[in-house]
Amino acid sequence: MKRLFSILAIVFLMAFGTANATTNAATVAAAVATTQDAAQDDAAEPELTFHQELKKRFIEGGPGFMGIVLLCLILGLAIAIERIIFLNLSSTNTKKLTQNVEDALQSGGIEAAKEVCRNTKGPVASIFYQGLDRADDSLESAEKAVVAYGGVQMGQLEKNVSWISLFIALAPMLGFMGTVIGMIQAFDKIQSAGGMDATLVAGGIKVALLTTVFGLIVAIILQIFYNYIVAKIDSIVNDMEDSSITLMDMLSRYKK
Repeated sequence: MKRLFSILAIVFLMAFGTANATTNAATVAAAVATTQDAAQDDAAEPELTFHQELKKRFIEGGPGFMGIVLLCLILGLAIAIERIIFLNLSSTNTKKLTQNVEDALQSGGIEAAKEVCRNTKGPVASIFYQGLDRADDSLESAEKAVVAYGGVQMGQLEKNVSWISLFIALAPMLGFMGTVIGMIQAFDKIQSAGGMDATLVAGGIKVALLTTVFGLIVAIILQIFYNYIVAKIDSIVNDMEDSSITLMDMLSRYKK
């Protein structure tokens, strides 16, 4: 009897061990299969680069409003770059120019000073030339010419800058409009479906919000350029005003 119980115990242990081995093997096989599936999914869906992701989101937002927002960015950047180049070319070393004009006045008179201004680029040199050109009449005439031509030069510095501010305001407004229209289209789909479908709502809202995101990005980029341009204009205008006062002082000393 004891031998029978011993045999039964051995058979039970062998059967239990075999079952555990089978279960462990199945678990390992399932884990391996899951890992392989995940690897296949990762291989099937490679990670997108920034350019590809941006292109994908742009297409998802719709070519209508997204194209208009992109046009605002292109036009705004074109005007901003043109203004930056113009303003950098308009910047001059006012201290050096003032010293050269003063030296020319002392050595060669008005005509020599005018020749220095003709050979120098920038609005400050142009203002100096206009003031020197009327210095033979009177100091009042020279001052009026400097003030009048200063306004002309300021207008040239600020040319087309208002268009940049327009695009800054227009880009997010177009984005908001695209969002509202996208929301309306999403609710139209829900109404047509006759029920609340999370997929329809999520997809419509995502597409709608993309226009707002791109509109805000365009506005931020153009705002940075706009602030730089305004600061550059203010710096040149301050140089023009200071130089005009210095010119009138030089002419006053020259007349005495």
